[in-house]
Amino acid sequence: MAFELPPLPYPRKALEPHLSGRTLDFHHGKHHKAYVDALNALVEGTPESAMSLEEIIVATHHDDTKAALFNNAAQAWNHAFFWRCMKVEGGGEPAGAVKKAIDRDLGGYKEFAAAFKDAATTQFGSGWAWLVLDAGKLRVLKTANAINPVAGGQAALLTCDVWEHAYYLDYQNRRPDFVAAFLEHLVNWEFVAENLEMATERSAAAS
Repeated sequence: MAFELPPLPYPRKALEPHLSGRTLDFHHGKHHKAYVDALNALVEGTPESAMSLEEIIVATHHDDTKAALFNNAAQAWNHAFFWRCMKVEGGGEPAGAVKKAIDRDLGGYKEFAAAFKDAATTQFGSGWAWLVLDAGKLRVLKTANAINPVAGGQAALLTCDVWEHAYYLDYQNRRPDFVAAFLEHLVNWEFVAENLEMATERSAAAS
């Protein structure tokens, strides 16, 4: 079965003025679509055609002969995850279990936000900033290009895309301003909470 480009979980102009409809037209309609189309071409007639995105990512991560397959599968996964990390009138401080976990493992929201901004702005070139659950604790990390927590066996809770096509039409070279807008106005903490609950349940079942 061919992989499909998932629709955006909101109208393309819904995140304005923090992220424009024009950016989403290009980012989702061109870049994300290109990864999905390339992935389908690469897996056609291969054993990977029967795998999930996660299975392809894990199977090809350390195989240099399948770098193109890894990159396109990971980027297809990363983008589908990224869209769900944002919502209309999102951002600000989380509540509930996410707040408790951030307080416990990262020293509080201010410390988390500073670490996340640092990861996002210091990632040289293209990449991603992440909040993950790793061995039962929250961590902030950054990855280059297509690499994601799935490849490292960690549970992704939140991500911010810092490839230039994610923000350049709206923020030009002001990546820190984009990251600040993401945290202050866009983060979908309910989605993060769902991810944390699922990851915690999986960790408990595996132990």
